Amino acid sequence: MRVEVDLDLCQGHGMCEMEAPEVFEAQRDHVEILERNPDESLRPAIEAAVRYCPTQALRIVED
Repeated sequence: MRVEVDLDLCQGHGMCEMEAPEVFEAQRDHVEILERNPDESLRPAIEAAVRYCPTQALRIVED
């Protein structure tokens, strides 16, 4: 599993960081991905982050 962010869509709302702080860190106007290939145990939190992103800027890519 790989996590990606579309920086053209991301506005840094921080919903992803609230759902998965181990993977995302919200900045002023975008998100930083701390762990691009996170452990599978984090999948539920990452899926929630993707689901609740207000601009739909996040996605999970299966390897």
